[in-house]
Amino acid sequence: MNHAETPSFSDQKILALDPGDQWVGTALSDILGFTAKPLETVPISNLIEWLGKIIAKHSLQHIVIGYPLTLRGTQSEQTKKVIALKQSLETSFPKIQWHLWDERLTSKQAEKLKHATTKEEKLLAHSVAAAFILQSYLDYLYHKKALENK
Repeated sequence: MNHAETPSFSDQKILALDPGDQWVGTALSDILGFTAKPLETVPISNLIEWLGKIIAKHSLQHIVIGYPLTLRGTQSEQTKKVIALKQSLETSFPKIQWHLWDERLTSKQAEKLKHATTKEEKLLAHSVAAAFILQSYLDYLYHKKALENK
């Protein structure tokens, strides 16, 4: 996971992505970086175009990508796909700081929270999972800054 360049709470929003094979859940933080809110679920085939618009709209500098390690902390086939996606996104958007963030269990949490049964609910669950990922990342940043200020 890339913690080397973590953003500070300086009036900037942070976007999170929860990539799957067909869909990418997205979530956006508030401007102070305290809370994450589900945004929308985007077809992976439209991700580059969608990101271009959302990056410009919110002047984004940091994007967090859910990093799907196994429960044992090892890489899976999905982990390798996410790494390849991150590399592709870094090429498409070189000015953005990309952060991989451990997402274990967030998709399952989101599905349980939403009780997803319909296609629409399942699509929303992707964005809820992205919000769980982002909130975890924001909490990390908050506590890291608090420790640094002691």
